[in-house]
Amino acid sequence: MKLYGLKNCDSCRKAKKELEAAGNELEFIDVRATPLDKATLDAFLTAFGADKLVNKKSTTWRQLDETERAKDPLQLLVENPSLMKRPVIETDKGCFLGWTAETKSHLL
Repeated sequence: MKLYGLKNCDSCRKAKKELEAAGNELEFIDVRATPLDKATLDAFLTAFGADKLVNKKSTTWRQLDETERAKDPLQLLVENPSLMKRPVIETDKGCFLGWTAETKSHLL
């Protein structure tokens, strides 16, 4: 199981803690420290769609000007890893976005 997120993100820390407590072996990938390649980001965009994967409520989004916001979502995520909604959890059951009740019901 892989958890993609940021080490200082509350949702990512909660997900990591609960998944490990449930006995899951977890590989944590900090997307700021280890930027994701375009193929991985493209796969996430295909799975979730840009509207869900690009976090338009984030501080990073609010700091972008209109020219930046108009860029291709893949390019935006490559240049600004913290724009990705978190966590993304990759398992043999599929990929999940966010630490929601629905995600928990599938993974815990």
